[in-house]
Amino acid sequence: MTLLTVWPDTDPGTVEVRTEDPGEIAALLKRFGVRFERWELKELPEGASSEKVLEAYRAEVDRVIDAEGYIKVDAAVMAPRDDDPQWAEQAKVAREKFLSEHTHDDDEDRFFARGAGVFYLHLEDKVYGVLCEAGDLLSVPANTTHWFDMGVRPDFVAIRFFHDEDGWVGDFCDTDTAERFPSFDELMASR
Repeated sequence: MTLLTVWPDTDPGTVEVRTEDPGEIAALLKRFGVRFERWELKELPEGASSEKVLEAYRAEVDRVIDAEGYIKVDAAVMAPRDDDPQWAEQAKVAREKFLSEHTHDDDEDRFFARGAGVFYLHLEDKVYGVLCEAGDLLSVPANTTHWFDMGVRPDFVAIRFFHDEDGWVGDFCDTDTAERFPSFDELMASR
């Protein structure tokens, strides 16, 4: 189940809101132009390719493309590979890529078909930690200061939508804000 945690941006030790209610989550985020939806999960084969994931969610993907004008869609697949000695390093690099505060000049829409990840949205004087799980679509508007944590052992399938063939390019904010807030793994352990 999705978890929204809200903290003052200067005090990660003080939780102002903690909810798993989808309606409350959607309402709290909507005032910032952030869209949160729940989609019905589809059966995916183990090790499903990007193409198979997109095929399973074709109707939902087409609806978002039509509504938002996206020109590129893919499915990011991260799954632990204990048989691959380089997997841990590759996962670390992938995680660290967006673990600091940044913005994009494009919306960031992501649907979790499997697994979980946390989007931290720095909105006004608060940080909204949205722990997304399978079935969640989160749409973060362009130029929203945020970061994303997939955990130390990423395991998810996420459909990503782009207005540009080059995808998202992060404009990093040079702050230490992200380092001060609970990580994906800490939020998961707190449930």
